[in-house]
Formats: sequence, structure tokens, C-alpha cells
Amino acid sequence: MKKILLLSDTHSYIDNAILKYLNQSDEVWHAGDIGKIDVLEKLEKKVLLRSVYGNIDDHMVRSATKETNTFICEKIKVSMIHIGGKPPYYNKKTNALIKKENPKILVCGHSHILKVEYDKAKDVLYMNPGAAGRHGFHKKRTMIRFEINGTEIEKMEIIELGNRSKLS
Repeated sequence: MKKILLLSDTHSYIDNAILKYLNQSDEVWHAGDIGKIDVLEKLEKKVLLRSVYGNIDDHMVRSATKETNTFICEKIKVSMIHIGGKPPYYNKKTNALIKKENPKILVCGHSHILKVEYDKAKDVLYMNPGAAGRHGFHKKRTMIRFEINGTEIEKMEIIELGNRSKLS
């Protein structure tokens, strides 16, 4: 059994609220727009980090991450990509990733809109944790926490970290 913290769009911002949940997790999955490289360093000091880069990430973050990341957690195949679209309107790269990898979980970021939806047509659980950072149009900072136990996804919860702030 693994406790997973899923976040995205930190835009260089990590605070004690995020770290509190990180310390209760076995793995953290970051769906891109990480920001500065020190965000990755803070996260991977605590737990196993699985990540992809986003459209705002510089060459240092891109050299430490990948555009897509497919892996097995417990007995579930997971694919991550920052800009993926949403069910059923995935972009070409995401459709190709789903076709090639056939994941059971698809993790995306970018939209700053939290959404979890089972895509019956593609047989994949789409997960976008919204944005945990302070930059963007979102009103609430959000993450998702859940457990993977063998082939089961359990105890999923939305974590609200408070208001975004006045930054844009």
C-alpha cells in the first residue's frame, strides 16, 4: 500500500501546508509547472518523487524531469503529462500516450482546474489536482491525496490549501 500526494502547478511555491501532507505520504507525483529546481529538491528529500515538466519550467527543471512519465505504482500503471486536455478531449500527445501505454491512471496538470473523472471510453481514471501554487487564475489552491493498494485506488480526498492570493 502506498500513500500518494498528487499536486501540480506549484510555480516555485511550496509552503508548510504542502509539506505537512508530503510528510504523510510515501510518494509525491508532480504534474508539471514546478517552477524553480529547488522545489524538486525539497520534494525528493522527503519521499519518492515522480514528475513531469510543464510549459513554464526552465532548462534546469526540464533536465531533471521528462515530458511524459509512465510507471507502475503497486500494480497500477500510471502515465503523466502536463498538458493533456480532459476527457474526452485529449490532445494528440495524450491520445498517443494512452494508446501506447494503456494506463489505468492518467495524471495531467496545466488547467489549474481540479478534476477527477473515469473515462469509460479509454478505460482510464483521469486526475488533475488543480494548482497548489499561488500564480494563476484559480481561487483555491488544491491537491489530491489517495492510496494505492495493489490494484485498488482508495481513500481519495481533495485537499484545499486555502485561497490562491492576490498574485496573478
